Amino acid sequence: MPASQAWHLLTRLGEAQILLPAMGIALLWLVAHAPSRPLAWRWASGTLLAAALTALTKVAFIGFGVGMAGIDFTGLSGHAMFSAAILPWLLNLLLRGRRQSVPGIDLLPGAVLALLIAISRVHVGAHSWSEALLGYALGGAVTLWLWSVPETMQRIQSFPLTASWLLGTWLLLVPLHAPPSHSHSLVIALSLRVSGHDRPYTRERMLREHRPRHHADVAQA
Repeated sequence: MPASQAWHLLTRLGEAQILLPAMGIALLWLVAHAPSRPLAWRWASGTLLAAALTALTKVAFIGFGVGMAGIDFTGLSGHAMFSAAILPWLLNLLLRGRRQSVPGIDLLPGAVLALLIAISRVHVGAHSWSEALLGYALGGAVTLWLWSVPETMQRIQSFPLTASWLLGTWLLLVPLHAPPSHSHSLVIALSLRVSGHDRPYTRERMLREHRPRHHADVAQA
């Protein structure tokens, strides 16, 4: 498989339309068992807060031009954030009970996969390094917040084997066949509605406007 195709497949796995349904099933399983309910609420509320913050950075830039040209930042990567907030715990639940459990290490496969998805956002030209890595860091903070309750982790019920196979199949096959995501178009529409502007602010405009100021600062120095 060509590298470009592999990056595009990886980046699709980070879409909310693929990760959120899988997370929803995992949350239902956790809520169904009293000992793991605190983990479910933390996971849901932390991911919701991270998603709101990610959307806020996008609306701020697209609607109002609030970005950081110096690091080429126009808003947090939602793919990177969702991947880092969901995949470590989701894969942990899918694999729990199938092998020896090692606290902390159990989260590593999902964290590595999420990092690859963050990197893929740069390779497909969707985000800059700052946007991808900061999005990953925000999602990672959600994962670490859940990990701060180790006694809850020890009481999590293993996923039924059938459910593990179904969710694993979902993660493997849906990125190949899912329709294109429209989340970015929705964010643009929301940004324009909130700001009252007719056109979205763009990365090209930010960098173009930054160059004259940068050259002027260099000349004055």
